[in-house]
Amino acid sequence: MTPDPRPIPRFIASNSQEGIPYGRFEGRIREPFLEACRQIGDLPADAPPAGEVTWFPERAWGGRVWVPATARGGEGETEIEYFGHVSYERPDDGEPSDFRASADFTDVIAEDNPDWRIDLNDDVIGRWRGETGMAGEVTLVWGRPLVPGAVAATAELEGNVVDQEAIADGRFTLVALDALEGYGDDVYLEVKLWNRRADELAAESLYDQFEEEDEADEAPPAGPDSSAG
Repeated sequence: MTPDPRPIPRFIASNSQEGIPYGRFEGRIREPFLEACRQIGDLPADAPPAGEVTWFPERAWGGRVWVPATARGGEGETEIEYFGHVSYERPDDGEPSDFRASADFTDVIAEDNPDWRIDLNDDVIGRWRGETGMAGEVTLVWGRPLVPGAVAATAELEGNVVDQEAIADGRFTLVALDALEGYGDDVYLEVKLWNRRADELAAESLYDQFEEEDEADEAPPAGPDSSAG
């Protein structure tokens, strides 16, 4: 077999061992997340506080366990979504320690976008460096299928699967390299959903929204109405 022209690490994170947190441990990580929500630097003074927290399956990478989360605040036109994660060290024996939380918010929510097929969030949690300038961002991705029948999610780079997880209680978490550099054109992560027959149900790039905004910014101004007399 010939050398791989793109020798990147694949399946870099441990698969979920505990699933979605619950009980006493859920209570232990909830407050750090809510405190991170309250400490968001650009949060408007009148922003509604985060409500019930929705947790996603944990994944372990880089010596830490990462537990993504979302929480809604307000309702109607004032509704926003908080998103982020809690991470901690989990020794082979002993109690979890060194809890850290990060959060941000958005007013763009799934209910206002009926064309969405996946509700995604992501955050860069590390950096990978390869040879001769090759690099990538280690990215935590979590989300919910908005189409029926999805049982698994994959993370792909130009058609190559670099992570996969079963969907648990309508939620999934992935950890993979994104935004590869040094391979010619930059390469970006794509998330796909699959049903039990291995049929692809949905695919979404983490950058679709930004690409649409860029296209709108670059569009030429509309000319005069040709029907005008």
